[in-house]
Amino acid sequence: MPFSHLLDTDVISRLMKEPAGVSASRLAQLGDERICTSIVVACELRFGAALRGSERLAVAVERVLEAIPVLPLDQPTDEHYATIRNELQIRGTSIGPNDLLIAAHARSQGLTLVTENDSEFRRVSDLSVENWQA
Repeated sequence: MPFSHLLDTDVISRLMKEPAGVSASRLAQLGDERICTSIVVACELRFGAALRGSERLAVAVERVLEAIPVLPLDQPTDEHYATIRNELQIRGTSIGPNDLLIAAHARSQGLTLVTENDSEFRRVSDLSVENWQA
């Protein structure tokens, strides 16, 4: 079965902090084989661990990233990035640079983005967004 949902940084962080929480329950309903994440999310998670200087956190991040497939950036993500950035800039509703890449990645692959930052990602047209904490 192909991937259907791409997990954002905040969702993976919550899963690490609350392995029996709401997001974990939703993940169990969906099935592990349906989820993935972006290389951009992996970058953010590894940066967060490095910033904290915590070996325990770095090990936990590596375990999570071994368990969740990490998709590389490839075409047509670049086309979606350009279109999304242009649309948001015209409307004056830009989002952060990493969030822009994550949105373009999810949309280009036809994946639902699971995030707690849905107010920002809902600005992106034709991007399916779910907030499992809402």
